[in-house]
Amino acid sequence: MNVELNLLKIGNSVGVILPKDVLTKLRVTLGDRLFLSEQPDGFAMRAHDPAFVEAMTAAEQIMRDDRDILAVLAK
Repeated sequence: MNVELNLLKIGNSVGVILPKDVLTKLRVTLGDRLFLSEQPDGFAMRAHDPAFVEAMTAAEQIMRDDRDILAVLAK
């Protein structure tokens, strides 16, 4: 999907106008946050924070690996 985006001056900054179908595909609405990350071939815009996803994946792995220890600590 290639979409031409319009830029709009907002104070001393510049904003991007996202079409409704793009917002729907990202599953975001007005007031939500988007995360822009630099990739080797350009930029990627996501509705979730990649660093948070990475941290939660690591936490889930620790919980699986140390299930017995966590069960003892929970008592």
